Amino acid sequence: MVHRETGMMRPRGRCGAAWPTGRTIRQLGRLRRRHGKGEWRKRKGIATVRLRDGMVHKAEVHWYEAHGIGRREFKLKFPLLD
Repeated sequence: MVHRETGMMRPRGRCGAAWPTGRTIRQLGRLRRRHGKGEWRKRKGIATVRLRDGMVHKAEVHWYEAHGIGRREFKLKFPLLD
């Protein structure tokens, strides 16, 4: 399944990492104002992404998510992995 805004395909989270939640997220106030209250978590994973020029790469992806709200604000971290 491809994300319509970012063109990403199924980000897979890493196991065993301590995920920042709630007050430990520096952007928590902005996230709540913009997207609503929720138990916000900062996540990261590896995904296959399609760039604007049509090239497909593997990249590390970071995003925020909250139960009932979903995944928001995807960021690609460079360099690309492939």
